[in-house]
Amino acid sequence: MNKYILIAITLLSLTSCKKWLDVTPVSQVPEEELFKSPEGYQDAINGIYTSCTNMNLYGYELSCGFPEVLAQNYYLPQEDVLHYQPTGNYNYKDPFFIERKDTVWTGLYHGIANCNLILKHLEENKDVLTGDMRALVKAEALALRGYLHFDVLRLFAPSYKINPTAKVIPYVTQFSNKVTAVSSTTDVLDSIVTDLEQAKELMRPVDPILSAAYIPSYVTDNDNRPAEQQNPNLFLQNRRHRMNYYAICGELARVSLYKEDKAKALSNAQEVINSNKFPWTKSSDFNQSDTKKKDRIMYKELVFAWYAPNMKDTLAFRFNAGLKSLVVESKYKDVLYELSNGGSQDMRRTGWFQDVPPGSNSYGWNELQKYKRDFEANPYDLVIPAIRLTEMYYIASECAYDQNPTLAVGYLNTVRKNRQVSDVVVTSKDGLINELVKEARKEFYGEGQIFYMYKRLNRDIPNQIGGSTPASDRMYTLPLPNDEIEFGNR
Repeated sequence: MNKYILIAITLLSLTSCKKWLDVTPVSQVPEEELFKSPEGYQDAINGIYTSCTNMNLYGYELSCGFPEVLAQNYYLPQEDVLHYQPTGNYNYKDPFFIERKDTVWTGLYHGIANCNLILKHLEENKDVLTGDMRALVKAEALALRGYLHFDVLRLFAPSYKINPTAKVIPYVTQFSNKVTAVSSTTDVLDSIVTDLEQAKELMRPVDPILSAAYIPSYVTDNDNRPAEQQNPNLFLQNRRHRMNYYAICGELARVSLYKEDKAKALSNAQEVINSNKFPWTKSSDFNQSDTKKKDRIMYKELVFAWYAPNMKDTLAFRFNAGLKSLVVESKYKDVLYELSNGGSQDMRRTGWFQDVPPGSNSYGWNELQKYKRDFEANPYDLVIPAIRLTEMYYIASECAYDQNPTLAVGYLNTVRKNRQVSDVVVTSKDGLINELVKEARKEFYGEGQIFYMYKRLNRDIPNQIGGSTPASDRMYTLPLPNDEIEFGNR
């Protein structure tokens, strides 16, 4: 067994202006040293979040990158400086695509291994970390383990709807150099649910986000000292930047829907919704004329987000560099936001896209503004959305329809109302699913989630202007890395 863990050590200081995940990385930290103190466990769990926000994972690739390309959400110019054109054509033998998806596989399992290392030491050294902090760290490690496995499953295995018994990926629960046998899709989903439910129970009595005093807030809400940063323990601040209680509920809702357990999905989605913890974004904040105060990302609605301050240059290059970046054709934007069907005032359409400077093309292009910000002063930290409040409404809508169509349509129209779009009339379950897919395409643009929705529903993927790519197992299931095929216990 490897006796060293690649980890990032957090410099914690209550007198520092740095946030909890501003880190100085080190190459190797001996296990026996790292887990001698409570701070070592906190450093270890923080290190997992840090590694997950690498640009090859959630800091860019898994959020804004190739899942969005697969979903046909970007125009890819002939110059193709990012080498995404073959990916957009579902050429899974392209060397650039192979490198990207193999790096994702390795990175996700690296995070899982570090979760297992923390859990191992929590069991072996029960006197080092005790009480509420022990419960919280264990809950986050279990929740992250489930979260990361779920994304491996969604990328590299056939969907549950298509083949629930297929032997797909390993569900790794031990920190070991032994090969873990692959499990079926059903068994992997059951293991994820088990981890998340255990994490939820551990988190329930100890997570500060459950207190009435914990209020999602901007930096400017309280004299530059927002409610989310007022806990005297720095490790307990900014709970929405990590797997908090409601994030676990949200992930349980997401996983349960994928497994077609609609009762469990609905109850967990409603727990987030009914908490009233995450306020809808005010149009005055979203449309703020002062860019230093503008909330483009709808920050208070985020149930969980990856804190990624080091990604500012990467995101600027990917989205705000003219036709060398990932742009959208103006006509597609208008189709996406249903300009011809009352979508002209949709705040996402008006606020998330900006014309590429005139004269650079003859068709009309738009740059995505969702991640654009003033990096010197801004009302919220640079984060990548992971679980949104709106997703909980979409899940609740889909799951409630069979028992209460009125409630289900009400959930959908609540989102539309808060995006300044008129109500939609739905008369059938198929009609509701169609509207939910259209709504999710608008909401999750540039966040990497819509591809998974298409896959779960086994839907054709719409092209930018017209037509679609037929759903197929080959398109929706990424090839496993060659090393996994050769050496894995299959």
